[in-house]
Amino acid sequence: MYHPLVYARRGHEEYLRKPGGSAKRVIFLGMNPGPWGMAQTGVPFGEVAAVRDWMGISEPVVRPKAEHPRVRISGFECHRSEVSGNRLWGLMRERFGSAEAFFRDHFVANYCPLLFLDASGKNITPDKLDRRDRESLMPICDRHLSQVVEILEPDWLVGVGKFAEGRLSALRPRRGRHEIAILGVPHPSPANPLANRDWAGQTTAILREAGVW
Repeated sequence: MYHPLVYARRGHEEYLRKPGGSAKRVIFLGMNPGPWGMAQTGVPFGEVAAVRDWMGISEPVVRPKAEHPRVRISGFECHRSEVSGNRLWGLMRERFGSAEAFFRDHFVANYCPLLFLDASGKNITPDKLDRRDRESLMPICDRHLSQVVEILEPDWLVGVGKFAEGRLSALRPRRGRHEIAILGVPHPSPANPLANRDWAGQTTAILREAGVW
């Protein structure tokens, strides 16, 4: 298990400073860190080039004490590209131009901050964890998600992938007396067949049709 909020804390804190303390119209919710994204940078969907070159974040990362030999943490020196992060932040860069323009009304969070690996180094997503582990983990993640929503007061919650959309629907966050609108878009992972056919175009169409964009 990797906990990037500990060993990559400085990058994560800098990411949280980017949007400032203002409310956001839209929150995109991912599932958990990828091995070559947030696990390296501390930023959700944190593909190194996008975080360093577009967001202007490049903080020191302290290597965790226990590393899997196939998933080494080299922080912003990592040369592997996180495809999901490349696609997600690439769309935001194309639409908004600058990171500052994106963060003015938008934010990206993860449901769970932990990366889980099996003995071979394969990523284990939270929905694939042992039932007892899920039952102890998910209430904590639900409370965190509720706090993020309470602080940022969004009009829209967009689940990136079925798992994130499902957690939002189960939690049914509210803003005052009103439920916040929930929408789902395909996950940009190459493991998702839909994402390999113009993910950016599909996602933009969904957001436009719903009135988010």
